[in-house]
Amino acid sequence: MSQDQDVRASTPAGAAAPEAAAPEDPGRARRLRIALAIIVACQLMVTLDATIVNIALPKIQNDLGFSPIGLSWVLNSYTLIAGGLLLLGGRFGDVYGRRRMFMSGLVVFTAASLLGGLAPSAAVLLVARSLQGVGAAMAAPASLSLIINNFREGPERNRALGGFSSVAGLGLTLGLILGGLLAALSWRLVFFINLPIGLLAVGLARSYLLETERHPVRFDLPGAVTSTVGTAALVFGFIRAASDGWSDRWTVISFVAGVALLVAFVLMETKVPQPIMSLGLLANRARAGAYLNMLLMACSLSGTFFFLSQFVQDILGFGTVEAGAAFLPLAVTQFVSARSAPKLLPKFGPKRISTTGVALALCSSIWMTRLTADSSYLTGILGPTILFGVGVGLCFMPLNSVIMAGLPRRDTGAASGLLQSLQRSGGALGVAVLVTVFGTALQHARSHPAAGLDATRQAQHALAHGIATAFIAGTIFMAAALLVCLFVIKVRPAARPGS
Repeated sequence: MSQDQDVRASTPAGAAAPEAAAPEDPGRARRLRIALAIIVACQLMVTLDATIVNIALPKIQNDLGFSPIGLSWVLNSYTLIAGGLLLLGGRFGDVYGRRRMFMSGLVVFTAASLLGGLAPSAAVLLVARSLQGVGAAMAAPASLSLIINNFREGPERNRALGGFSSVAGLGLTLGLILGGLLAALSWRLVFFINLPIGLLAVGLARSYLLETERHPVRFDLPGAVTSTVGTAALVFGFIRAASDGWSDRWTVISFVAGVALLVAFVLMETKVPQPIMSLGLLANRARAGAYLNMLLMACSLSGTFFFLSQFVQDILGFGTVEAGAAFLPLAVTQFVSARSAPKLLPKFGPKRISTTGVALALCSSIWMTRLTADSSYLTGILGPTILFGVGVGLCFMPLNSVIMAGLPRRDTGAASGLLQSLQRSGGALGVAVLVTVFGTALQHARSHPAAGLDATRQAQHALAHGIATAFIAGTIFMAAALLVCLFVIKVRPAARPGS
């Protein structure tokens, strides 16, 4: 395959031409609708759980007696375990069957959600969150590869990728909305919400999802260990940096260990005949660019949600339900935008659509750097979040299509695992960087108080200044993503009909 991906008409980059249109089988069409609903439900659950507990944290702390430091691990244990195991989970799906891994992951995730909802102590809740991470790492990489294996190339697969991408991007936002609504009743509901979804998906998966072919290989145990521990160490380093600073001893140790292990992993993968992750995934310029773009966008996205949720609660004074509802316009525009992407793809191609989306998200990020303590929801939050939703919604499906196009089926699980591992790592990196920038700006604002403000207004002024300054870092991540879209992701124009 050449470096420049070949994107023709509605076919994703580098893929073969779609099959000739055939009369639609109503039975098959129904099966595919249900199959997509199952896959999307799984992706929604594992994405939701990265943010749904955010607004419930104060109630969890009061109920289970978490220390301030221990409370952060309600979020971080899930991110750390899922991020560390995603590459391994993706390759397990290629070797043992993706439907089997998908169902097994759903069972683990659902059972862990039940344990979390019933947790009588802080320790039990952290175990449940860790097990949720294990389940997510098993099921999530199989989700995207099951779409590739269950839906025909061309418009059918593009529509399925559009539905998957819209929910994948929506999950973080929807988690904040649902978290606010459910936490107002009981924090335990943020875990119990997964039970009916998980049980229904497991019950239907065997009947409506086609099992993929297995690719039995000699398992690359050294690669599995180094990739898992190395990724987990790197994610832990980002998490530790956000709470304890970049010069903290354990932050430095984690980064050194993580980088060393991942370098060793890459070197080993060039020498083993059957690697856990084919480095050929990154040999194609457009695919490598799409991976980098997803990483950079995750850096900006996670940090933006992290600080926006603080702004609406600590500066605007919104309660949990109001704070969740504040993200509803973002969720709606993101969903509508993502649903439009498959229709635009045949005409404009993935490069133009993703570039437009990133440019809109960049404009939103710049807008949010203008937030002050005097900003209202209508003047400071609503506009940029709508713009952000439209931009992000346009990006995911085209980039997913570039990443998965032209891959041998035996590598789709590993490709999906790498994608989601980069997104988890990017989310942790983004929060760590934005928190560092925020802390520096907050200290500066506190040491240079504005004249004529009482203590309460001064605190709000300093907090708003810190958040707005943190968004400058998010803007830099998004600007880098735009440069990748413009200069790294290269595609050939779509072929004209009859050419």
